[in-house]
Amino acid sequence: MPAAKLINATEFKATCLDLLDRLNAGEWERLEVTKRGKVVAVVTAPAPVAEAVAGLHGFMRGSVTIPSALDLTAPVLEEEFAAADGAVHR
Repeated sequence: MPAAKLINATEFKATCLDLLDRLNAGEWERLEVTKRGKVVAVVTAPAPVAEAVAGLHGFMRGSVTIPSALDLTAPVLEEEFAAADGAVHR
């Protein structure tokens, strides 16, 4: 399978639906549309749903650091919560 198909804008406009069907079928990885010899657009097929979901969850893993001296389970307030007194708001 060729990695990319290069096509000029006029031809793309005339055969757009067929080109999109062929791209979706996996004939190419991407479609590069040119105007006066310069690439002005790149069209790619969407990633499979399973691959997109796998990339979504955990994409920020490793981007946050917690100092070793910070206890995430320690209380943050000295006073008791309002809910301990049965009140919703104070």
